[in-house]
Amino acid sequence: MTIIETRPEAPETPPAKRSDRASGERRLGLWLSAPSFLLMILVTAYPLIYALVLSLYNYRLTDPGDRRFVGLGNYATILTDSLWWSDFVTTFVITVVTVAVELVLGFMFAFVMYRVLQGRALVRTAILIPYGIVTVVSAFVWRYGFAIESGFVNQWLGLGDFNWFGDRWSSLFVIMVSEIWKTTPFISLLLLAGLVQVPEELQEAAKVDGATAWQRLRRVTLPNMKAAIMVALLFRTLDAWRIFDNPFVMTGGANDTETISFLAYRQNVTLVNLGMGSAVSVLLFLSVALIAVLFVKGFRTDLSQVRGDR
Repeated sequence: MTIIETRPEAPETPPAKRSDRASGERRLGLWLSAPSFLLMILVTAYPLIYALVLSLYNYRLTDPGDRRFVGLGNYATILTDSLWWSDFVTTFVITVVTVAVELVLGFMFAFVMYRVLQGRALVRTAILIPYGIVTVVSAFVWRYGFAIESGFVNQWLGLGDFNWFGDRWSSLFVIMVSEIWKTTPFISLLLLAGLVQVPEELQEAAKVDGATAWQRLRRVTLPNMKAAIMVALLFRTLDAWRIFDNPFVMTGGANDTETISFLAYRQNVTLVNLGMGSAVSVLLFLSVALIAVLFVKGFRTDLSQVRGDR
């Protein structure tokens, strides 16, 4: 016979005001970050404003005398061009796939780094090694690994002379594998920082109540890691959306593997079309800002509540 104890419901209380400690930490944080914020504005404001101004002009360095104001004409040309939308889809696919895979692998590595007892420092160092390698260097390594002549991947998989860089999707696969290998340690480090903040008492209480490992993960661990997950996803999504190094080194944008950042580079540097290139850069900046707003609004994470402040 099971006896179910019922407790009277607690009376509703009005939401507590922000504590003096939280307010003090907020003011201290603003004062400490103000110098860096002002310096960042001074360093970045001029390039941003100048790029915005250039985007309103038809301006090529090969014909500087033909500089003329076109208003939003560059933006209209870009948004009605199939090349922009092809690069947009490529960037979107790379971002979604890499961030999703990295989140899963990052959780696995974070749990390993958290639970391992023997050789913890060695395990964490080994997991973080790929992130310490320069992106261009790792891109060259992966390019040679998948190459027909010098690559070892085809030998290991028994694929003969399969050309990984001869098709759009196989090229994107190599790019995404390289990106995942390089940046998974970063997201696992952020998730580890959130994992250590989960109270062990809650885990033990869930075990006593008979919760399975999956239930503890879903009901205890993940809710208490919401802020860490948001930060990890936000940082990696913004970084993946601006991907440039891997496509530049591996394919040079061939086989429809050009990304938005690559398009901006090609317009500004290769074609020296500063007006069109600036317009692409401004659209890239706006898309990055929109992604950040959507993430923050979507998670609705109150960091003061995560810390336990009331």
